[in-house]
Amino acid sequence: MKLFRLLPLALAFCASVAAADYPDRALKLVVPYSAGGAADAQARLVAQKLGARLGQTVVVENKPGASGTIGAASVAHAAADGYTLLYDATAFAINPSLYKKLSYDSRRDFLPISLISLTPNLLVVPAQSPYQRIEDLTAAARKGHLTFGTPGQGTAQHIAAAWYAQGNKLELTHVPYKGGAPALTDLMGGQIDMMFSNMAASYPLVKSGKLRALAVTSPERIAALPDLPTVAESGVPQYSVYEWNGVLAPAGVPPEVAARIEQALRATLQDPALRHSLQELGAQPVGSTAAEFRAFIDDQMERSARILAEAGIHKE
Repeated sequence: MKLFRLLPLALAFCASVAAADYPDRALKLVVPYSAGGAADAQARLVAQKLGARLGQTVVVENKPGASGTIGAASVAHAAADGYTLLYDATAFAINPSLYKKLSYDSRRDFLPISLISLTPNLLVVPAQSPYQRIEDLTAAARKGHLTFGTPGQGTAQHIAAAWYAQGNKLELTHVPYKGGAPALTDLMGGQIDMMFSNMAASYPLVKSGKLRALAVTSPERIAALPDLPTVAESGVPQYSVYEWNGVLAPAGVPPEVAARIEQALRATLQDPALRHSLQELGAQPVGSTAAEFRAFIDDQMERSARILAEAGIHKE
């Protein structure tokens, strides 16, 4: 009987010893998207700096497919020991509103560690477009249907356009593409009227004069384009849409280990070289607490569900 009473104490002792030694081997950072993309580029920068801080190699492993759900599932079902982490993005909070059946529960099966970065979107039109301001575009949309392109249904850019339309009581025609690049190509060619595009992809085209930016989706104006108004300024209260990236762990990771990872990530995000590299990719470095990241994800999930439902997008 005494043996059974001592067993929980023994297990707790072993767990605390393991946490004290953490990490004693390489970590794996799963990116549920293709190599060469924005999330992958960020993850590799973060992995290098995080590994140096933890004193262990952090290996980036790409597991793309099904809007990031394949890679996310692999982490959800991995050992909760802190050696397998997820570097996910905006789709993580949107997927529960798009898919009836996921092999994991986005809230229950993951432990948010830190929000790494935020990247605003730009509302862009072709350089030859007659619309000089967002007010011009909105007025034209009220008179007749305009088309908007996205990298696909249910993406952050789709949500950005849907919220803009709902806030202004507009009817816009959605033209989904298989990725952002072909949508931007058609936008430059005038095949579609407008697009909300990740700043990392669209800002260089704005600078080169191939596209015209009418607004930014962040709640405040951005330093790179200080004269560019926000969508919220144009009359859509509380409007704020970002692409985001953050690190999550499987639920059940020992609190001491989770705290160690959080502390290391937050310190890593203060590195001037890393911050500069992320900014070069068009991202705004964050490095939040775990509690802040969980609250952020909850807000993103609720917002995505509401906007997509109002747009008539149903789970498949």
